[in-house]
Amino acid sequence: VQLQASGGGLVQAGGSLKLSCTASGLIFNINAMAWYRQAPGKQRELVAVISSGGNMDYSDSVKGRFTISRDNAKKTVYLQMNSLLPEDTAVYYCNVKLRLWAVDSERTYWGQGTQVTVSS
Repeated sequence: VQLQASGGGLVQAGGSLKLSCTASGLIFNINAMAWYRQAPGKQRELVAVISSGGNMDYSDSVKGRFTISRDNAKKTVYLQMNSLLPEDTAVYYCNVKLRLWAVDSERTYWGQGTQVTVSS
C-alpha cells in the first residue's frame, strides 16, 4: 500500500490550497482518513479526520477554515484549506486506517508529507 500526497506549495496569507492523498494497492476497505501537520520544532498534530461514514472533526485552530472530504471510489482524501495563516506553515501528512483483507486487523499508513508554506 502506498499513499501519495500532493497539493502543497507556497501561498500568501489569506490564500487557499487543496491537498490530496490517494491510496493505492490491494486494499479491502478504508476506515478513517486524516490529515496531520508538523511545523519545525513542534510535534505532529491532528488537523482533521473523516470517518468511513463521513463524520468529520477538526482541530480548533482550523475550524471554519479547512474542510476535509473523501472520495471512496478513488481512495482519496482531500483537505481544502482557506484563509490560510502563516501559522499554518508545516509539512502536512495524510494518515489512513485500512484493512488489507476481510479478517485483517486495522493498519495505519502515512503519506510522504507535502510542504505548505504561508507567507505573511
